[in-house]
Amino acid sequence: MSNDEMELLYNKYKNSVYRLAFSYCKNTADAEDITQETFIKRFTADIKFSDEKSEMAWLMKVTVNKCKDLLKSITYKYFYYAVSLEEANLKYESPEESAVYHAVMELSPKYRIAIHLYYYEGYSVAEIGKILGKSETAIQTRLYRARNLLKKSLGEGMEL
Repeated sequence: MSNDEMELLYNKYKNSVYRLAFSYCKNTADAEDITQETFIKRFTADIKFSDEKSEMAWLMKVTVNKCKDLLKSITYKYFYYAVSLEEANLKYESPEESAVYHAVMELSPKYRIAIHLYYYEGYSVAEIGKILGKSETAIQTRLYRARNLLKKSLGEGMEL
């Protein structure tokens, strides 16, 4: 892979990979590290993808696996720190978007990642199942439960 191809690939997918990593670990430094590790793995892997969607799914799966590895590490368990969402300097289009994002970030990782991939990245239930290594039914259940938790958190009037 040439430097130009790497730069094009990085610029195309870096935001999606970073958002997923941040959504998983809730920490900007760890999200940046995972983003770098994901792209290093992609650049060193000798894989040809049939289309952009396959490549993006591969990147998402690697990102999730790297996040899981981080959360299992001893260092993370003893020295974990999360940056508050206010400190992360995230920008929202509306107050409602801010409230929804904060509520999503309060969900447990299994629900938060399913919601993130479905609503923020636009993946189908089947695609999320492949990325996370779960059945479609399991993903549908996670989305259903996450929506119910969000409705309780945000109030019944909020549209998801």
